Amino acid sequence: MANQEQPPLQIGLAGFGNVGAGVYKNLLKNRALLEKRLGRGLEVRRIAVRDLSKPRDVELPADLMTTDLDSLVEDDAIDIVVELIGGTDRAFDLVKAALERGKTVVTGNKALLAERGQELFAIADERKTPIYFEAAVAGGIPIIKTVQESLVGNHIEAVAGIINGTCNYILTRMTEAGLDYPEALAEAQQLGYAEADPTLDINGWDAAHKAIILASLSYGCWVPTDRVYVEGIEKITRRDIDFAQRFGYVVKLLAVIRLHPDSSAIELRVQPSLIPRGHILASVNGVFNAILIRGDVVGETLFYGSGAGQDPTSSSVISDLADAALWRNNCEGHTGFVPHGLYGKPLPIEESASKYYLRVEADDQPGVLAQIARVLGDHDIGILSVIQPEDHEPGSAPIVLMLDYASFGTIRAALAQLKALDCIREDPVLMRVESL
Repeated sequence: MANQEQPPLQIGLAGFGNVGAGVYKNLLKNRALLEKRLGRGLEVRRIAVRDLSKPRDVELPADLMTTDLDSLVEDDAIDIVVELIGGTDRAFDLVKAALERGKTVVTGNKALLAERGQELFAIADERKTPIYFEAAVAGGIPIIKTVQESLVGNHIEAVAGIINGTCNYILTRMTEAGLDYPEALAEAQQLGYAEADPTLDINGWDAAHKAIILASLSYGCWVPTDRVYVEGIEKITRRDIDFAQRFGYVVKLLAVIRLHPDSSAIELRVQPSLIPRGHILASVNGVFNAILIRGDVVGETLFYGSGAGQDPTSSSVISDLADAALWRNNCEGHTGFVPHGLYGKPLPIEESASKYYLRVEADDQPGVLAQIARVLGDHDIGILSVIQPEDHEPGSAPIVLMLDYASFGTIRAALAQLKALDCIREDPVLMRVESL
């Protein structure tokens, strides 16, 4: 039963899009359950929106709505500000002001935290007022709390994740239905899995923002966005999907976070990658997300679930609201990010190493493969296997090579020389081959 001496905590909700509506709806739906579990009620006092006249699926009392975003901060009765407006500028101002007024903050804004989180967490620490952000990474998967709390006794050795549902859906449809990239993207947009402007999803930066948050929590130092190597899926073709399958792999957009023990450097990158068909991440399809974490004590753990959507994401926001309620009752716990200085700086991408998939479109004439092999050999890059399909257009032929371990800097240098060969007709396609 709720503690009658404690009045309900008052929530100011900034933004009432898909997730905001889900938060409001599910807070009402499970109000009694939350009160019994928390010993205190949660009540939405005010909702700030851009347009009061916009039709909404959830019915709201008129006195809840406002277009004045600042009123969420200025109202002393509001205990918790939930930021769901997106973007980095106005959202930063709102969160900063809320923290400075002693209001607990809940946000699902991965771009804000990836780009300006270091500033906000410093303010949170100074004011001893927490930020909660479970919804910022992987929708309904409780990965933030896992890293912060459940794995607190571990050195995190590596994280590998499929953390963008839009890209995963597109690549799944290209793999299972044989669609070309434009067809799969259009289908994702039609079904609501991709935005009208899908740029941040398909260029890899949505996943990169999430990876920056995970890396920073895992290693206790903030990773600048300009030290993260990011590639999207725009250049992946159905032919690459098919060739990968012939080699026994599946193509996924993969975020890789890895500690290099010898230097304490942190490797952080997001790229289309070949994953062995038998690996559990290869079976993560559609809009689902999965994150594999390896700790020095726990070993490997896998987290799987819906990476987006109204209910899964609002579940994470409500989880943060519950934590905020418990913090306001007890004033115990961290403020969101705990720096500890045990690890070094980000690893330069040129120093990262892996095996590689390489496809080149070349003139169909004798000696071309020898020229390619000579360039690779000059850079000490070993060739593991080669496919030269017989069914190709006259005059041009794809050559697909699986390359042995090499640094990314070495591979880049070799690619630059390959592009300069007269026999190469298009820019080569390169993907990592991950050994997870």
